Amino acid sequence: MKVFSFSSRRQFTTKAFSKLATPAPRNPAALTPLRAMSTTTRREDPFKPAARVAGQKQDVWTIVNEAAAASPVQPIVNMGQGFFGYNPPKFVLDAAKTALDTVECNQYSPTKGRPRLKKAIADAYSPFFGRTLDPDKEVTITTGANEGMLSAFMGFLEQGDEVIVFEPFFDQYISNIEMPGGKVVYVPMHPPKDGATKTTSAAEWTLDIAEFEAAITPKTRMIVLNSPHNPIGKVFSKSELQAIADICVKHNIIILSDEVYDRLYYVPFTRVATLSPEVAKLTLTVGSGGKNFYATGWRVGWLIGPEHLIKYVSAAHTRICYSRTQLLGRLQARDESQNG
Repeated sequence: MKVFSFSSRRQFTTKAFSKLATPAPRNPAALTPLRAMSTTTRREDPFKPAARVAGQKQDVWTIVNEAAAASPVQPIVNMGQGFFGYNPPKFVLDAAKTALDTVECNQYSPTKGRPRLKKAIADAYSPFFGRTLDPDKEVTITTGANEGMLSAFMGFLEQGDEVIVFEPFFDQYISNIEMPGGKVVYVPMHPPKDGATKTTSAAEWTLDIAEFEAAITPKTRMIVLNSPHNPIGKVFSKSELQAIADICVKHNIIILSDEVYDRLYYVPFTRVATLSPEVAKLTLTVGSGGKNFYATGWRVGWLIGPEHLIKYVSAAHTRICYSRTQLLGRLQARDESQNG
């Protein structure tokens, strides 16, 4: 008997064909056994949370809000959470109502923010920075300043990286740092010696620069700087900012400058990014439309910084929530251009 291959017209004998049809013996050591059904005990707690959220405690704002609501004395002034007891300006509310009828305002916005809003932010802040900001490369819009800071930490922190925070501090910094695996290193600001018995100025709180530099290790990746400060109200002087910035430049540490209260001050206010080109290269400046226009529930924030920092904040922001509200972004673009 002969067998023919139509593809090559080669002839095979019956004996040769039988060799092809019979699989060669395999090396037992090379075989991958089929995965057997697990005989282990099933997971006892399928609802166990991840460690990054398991240890989360009730935040101070919730505690204060609940205490205020439960107070037998009403009405009561809540000095805790920073939301306003009155509406944004009428022209802002009117613009919101009008924007609802605009198709694109009800759809996704570009992940880095509407071009119009980015340009408005760049135009409003360029005079403060003493140069023309590039809205496409140096500005990114986030879902509130808090999400913007989380995006910054997500963009630059690896497991075990350290972030220096001056205490007291806004409590959200801590969870935002720890979520991506960062470690918080606390450096205290020192209150006035007679602050417990006399009325003192927030400016009298001081930072020991030597103590700050001593906290830096090879793992230090970032610092958080907050001016005007929450909760103290301190506006860091130019000389204080310069001392902090010089150390960051010396050690190549990124400065996350939380300036959401940049319209609420009564003494000279300096933006750390404006101190020098070397400092600017390391600085991400955080801003808030919610604070500027007393619309904290709208969740409009932004970060300003050099392209080599902003692009990674934007990358993280894209993965966290993709984009922010198109409608409110359009409104605040108008507001920033009018109030810059």
